[in-house]
Amino acid sequence: MELELHRVDYNIVGITSKSCMKLLPHTKTGEQQKVVIADNEGILQVFSVKKEDIQLQFKTLPGHKITSVQLSGEPGTVCDKIFASSENEVRGFTRKGKLFLSFDSNMTEPITSMYVLGNDLFLCGKHTYNHYKDCKDIGSYLCGDCIVDVIALHTNKSHRLVALIACEGRMIRALEHARVTLSMEVESSPTVLHVYDDNDIRSVLFGTIDGRIGLLDIEKTQSFSKWIIQDNQYTSAISCMDSYKMVQIEHKNVIVGRQDGNIEVYAIDLSDKEASVLLYTTNCNESVTSLCCGIIGEANYDEILVATYTGRIFGLTTQSVERNLNTDSKNYYFTTESVQRISKLKNEIEELQIKVTKEREKYQASTHSYMEEMSAIPLLSIKDSMVQSKQDASYVLTLEVPTAIDNVLLQSNVPVDLLDVEKNSAVVSFSEAEPHNGNFLLATYRCQINTNRLELKIRTIEGQYGTLQAYVTPIIQPKCCQVRLFEIKPLSMHFRVHSIEKKRPFNLLTIKGPFSLAEIHSWVFQCVPEVPEKPQFIDATVLFFESTFLGTHLECNFQKGEAKFASDNISTISIIREFLTKEATKKKIKIDINVVINDDSINHILKLIDPKLQSHAKLSKEISLLDALHELGVNDTETIKALSTEYQNLLEKDKELRAEFSNQPAYLDRLYGITTDLYIDYYKFKGTSVKSKIPKLLTILDNYNYKNLLLFFRPEFETSDSI
Repeated sequence: MELELHRVDYNIVGITSKSCMKLLPHTKTGEQQKVVIADNEGILQVFSVKKEDIQLQFKTLPGHKITSVQLSGEPGTVCDKIFASSENEVRGFTRKGKLFLSFDSNMTEPITSMYVLGNDLFLCGKHTYNHYKDCKDIGSYLCGDCIVDVIALHTNKSHRLVALIACEGRMIRALEHARVTLSMEVESSPTVLHVYDDNDIRSVLFGTIDGRIGLLDIEKTQSFSKWIIQDNQYTSAISCMDSYKMVQIEHKNVIVGRQDGNIEVYAIDLSDKEASVLLYTTNCNESVTSLCCGIIGEANYDEILVATYTGRIFGLTTQSVERNLNTDSKNYYFTTESVQRISKLKNEIEELQIKVTKEREKYQASTHSYMEEMSAIPLLSIKDSMVQSKQDASYVLTLEVPTAIDNVLLQSNVPVDLLDVEKNSAVVSFSEAEPHNGNFLLATYRCQINTNRLELKIRTIEGQYGTLQAYVTPIIQPKCCQVRLFEIKPLSMHFRVHSIEKKRPFNLLTIKGPFSLAEIHSWVFQCVPEVPEKPQFIDATVLFFESTFLGTHLECNFQKGEAKFASDNISTISIIREFLTKEATKKKIKIDINVVINDDSINHILKLIDPKLQSHAKLSKEISLLDALHELGVNDTETIKALSTEYQNLLEKDKELRAEFSNQPAYLDRLYGITTDLYIDYYKFKGTSVKSKIPKLLTILDNYNYKNLLLFFRPEFETSDSI
C-alpha cells in the first residue's frame, strides 16, 4: 500500500497558532472546498483556489491574536459557521463573512483553546475551563495543571455530552456539567485531542509531547486504552491531527503534523492490536500548526492542507504533477492561462523588488541624517520549547523564528553538556568558559542559509541548578537580538509518573515548619520538573517522579506545615534537603528536618549503575583500541587478515561504535560523578567527611568490579555473605 503526494504552495499569511485553519464543508461530492485561516495579527480570511489562482472570499481587519478557529452549526445542519477566539472574545461569521456573533466570555485569563459543538461552546484558558450553552454560562472548572486542548462529543451509547481537557500533568480529564467525572492517566504529556469518527463510531485520539498517539476508551474501561502510533526514537511533539480516507481502505487514515515539520499519514485499525502502518512522510522544515484534509486545489483530488508557524499554506495533493509533462519530449508544457499567470507573477516580483530597494535606501538615508530619528527594532515572535527526552536523558531545546536565523549564542551559569543532533546543520564553536564569573558554557551556533528552526540537545547535572540563556540573532536590519531564558531545576533529570514501586528501599526526608501550602508547593515546583503551577487545596498533595538517567523513584507528599520526600536514591534526598533549606532560609522560616537513611538503598543504586558502568567502560576501551589500530596504520586488507578475530570485529563495527560514543559525550564521566556524589552524600548523612577517599574510589571505578565497589561503600560486608 503506497501513497504518493505532491506539494503545491497556495498562500502566505502571518504567524499562526495551533487549530488556526479549517475547511468549509462542500455542498456536492468532489467539489473544491474553501479554506478558513487565521493568524496572530488577528486577521481571519476565507479563500478558495480556482484554476491555480487564489480567490479571496472575505478578510477581516487586524486585531488581537486569534488563538483558535472552529466550525459548527445548528444540530442537524451543515457545520459552516466560523468561530474565532481572541483574548476573552469569541466572534462568529457566516461562510460569506457576515458577523453574526460577538460574545465576551468574561474569563479571567485569555482563551487558549476552544471547541464548538452545536449550541455548546467550550472555552479554556491556561487553568480555567468554561462551558456555555446559547452564550449562557452553565459551569466552570479551575484546573491546577495547564490545559493544552479541549474537545467535546456525545457518547455512542448514552449520548451524554462529555468534554475532555488535555492537561500538561500527564492527565486527560472528562467533564460533565463542568464537573470532573473521570481522570485518565497517560504516560506522557498530551498536546492535542482529536475525535476519530469512523463508520458512526466515535473514538478519542490524543497526541503526546514525545511523539506518540494513544487511544482513550471513555465508555468501557474509562481510561487509556492503548498506543496507536509508537515513536520509539524521539522525533518531535505532535501539534495537530486529522482523520480522512486518503486511500481506499476500510478505515480512515490518521494524518499527523509534528513540531519538527514532519507530516505523516498512517493506516490504522483501532480493533487490531498490531502497530499502525506508515504510508507517507515528508518534512517541510517548519513546525506544523494545523492541517486539514479535503479537496482544495483541483476537483475530485484529495489533499492534505498544511499551515506552518511562519504562515505558509501549502497542500499535499494526490493529483499527479505529470499532467503538464509531454510524454514524447519529456518536457513541461503550460496552458495559455498558466503562461499568463507566470508572466504576471514575474512582473509583480519585479515591482516588489523595486519597492523594497527604494524603502531600504530611504531607511539608510534616515539613519545618516542629523534629525532626531530613531532606528526601529522589529519585534519578532520566537517560538521556543525545552522538552525532556526520556530516551537519552536529555533536553531538546527548539528555537523557531519567522525569518532566517544568523546565529544563536548559548550561555549557562551551571555545567551542561551539548549533544549532537542529526537534524542540526549549524556550525558550533565554543568559547573559553569562565566558571568563576558564572559562565560554565559559552557556545555559538552559526546557521546555514534560510534556517529558521534550530534544534539542540542538552544534558544537565542534577544538583546543579540555574538558568540557560539563548541569544537569538535573526538576519534582519537593523541587527537585533532576542534572549530566551530556560530554568534548569535541581532535579532536572526527573519526570512525572502516576505510580512507583513501593517495595524499593526508600530513604525518607521529613520537614516540618510554619510554612503555608502555597509556599511548600512553590518550593517543590522550583525543585522538580512537571509540577503543576497551582496547588490543589486538598488535605495532602502526593506526586510521583522517576529519574530518566538511573530509573530511581521519588515520592513527594506535602501539605501545610509538613512535607515528606521518599526516594531510593540518597543523592536525591540530599539535593532536596539542601534546596529546601536554602529556600526556607531566604524566607526566614524555621524548619525541622529529619532524615532516615536505608543502607540497603546503596546496594540497590549500585546494581542500577552496574550495567551502565560495564557497557560504557567497555565502549571506552573499544574506542581506545580502535584509535591505537588506526595509529598503527592497520588499513589494508592483508594486514587486517593477520589480526585476531576480536580486532577484526572491532574494525568492522568502527562507524557504529564511534557514532554511539559521539552521541554520549562524557557519559562515563557522568556515571563516575553520580557514584562519587552517592558516596559523599551517604557518609555525609552519617556525619563523616570522605572527600580524602575519592581518589581511591576513582581508582576502583577505573578497574571496575561491582563487588569491590560495594565493599568500598559498605566495608561491613567484607565479613558477611550478603553481597
